[in-house]
Amino acid sequence: MKKFNLFNEIIIVDKKELLSAINSTKTFAINEKGEVKYPPYADKEILIFEGKHTPKALSALTPPSAPSLNDIFGKNYQIVDDEDRVLIKAFSNWQELIKLNTLRASYDDTTGDGVSEFSNSDLEDIGWNATEFNISYREMVEFLEESCEGTLFCIEQEEPYQFSGLGFLANEQEAHKALFEFCKTKAKKLMDEDPLYAKDKLSDDEEEAAEFFGLL
Repeated sequence: MKKFNLFNEIIIVDKKELLSAINSTKTFAINEKGEVKYPPYADKEILIFEGKHTPKALSALTPPSAPSLNDIFGKNYQIVDDEDRVLIKAFSNWQELIKLNTLRASYDDTTGDGVSEFSNSDLEDIGWNATEFNISYREMVEFLEESCEGTLFCIEQEEPYQFSGLGFLANEQEAHKALFEFCKTKAKKLMDEDPLYAKDKLSDDEEEAAEFFGLL
C-alpha cells in the first residue's frame, strides 16, 4: 500500500473544474488525487473535502457577493490560487476527514487502541478467527500494508511522533486471499510447534478457528 500523508501532501485541483462545482450549488467533493467528484462516491474514494456553496442575497436589491476560496473551504484548509490551478493543504482538517472517510475505509487506525476490526465482513471473519492463534490485528494490518495494493490515508509526523490513519485496500478479494494464507501459515506453525496448541489441546473456539483455516 502507498502512504498518503496529509502533513506532506499538496492536493492540486483544476481551477476551472473547481469553480464549476462551486457554481453548480450541488454537493461536491475533492479526492486525494485532486479530482472533483459528485455523490454517490466510489466505494474506496478518499476525500479531502466535501461541501456545497449556496449563494445568499443580502437583500432583494443586492446580489450575492462572490465568496473567496478561503471562505468556501474554511479555516482548516490552506489554499493557494495559482493561475489555472488551486493548491490545497488539508492536514488541519484531519479530524473532520476521519468522519468523512471512515465508512469507506477497509480499516480504522485512528485511535489509541489501534485496529480492532475490518469493515469488510470476509476480512473480519479472518481477523476474528486469527486472534484465537494470537495473531493480532496489528500483525494482519502490517502484512496487508506490505503485501497489497491500496492507500494508507494518514497523518504522520516524527517529532513528537504522531500517527493516525485509515486503510483503503484497492482489491479486498485479493487482500482476503493473501491474508487468509498468511494467517493459516502462522496458525499451522503454532499448532505444529507449541504444545498448548496441539490438536488435542485446542479449546472449542480454537478448534473452530482451526477448522476455518482448513487445519482440521
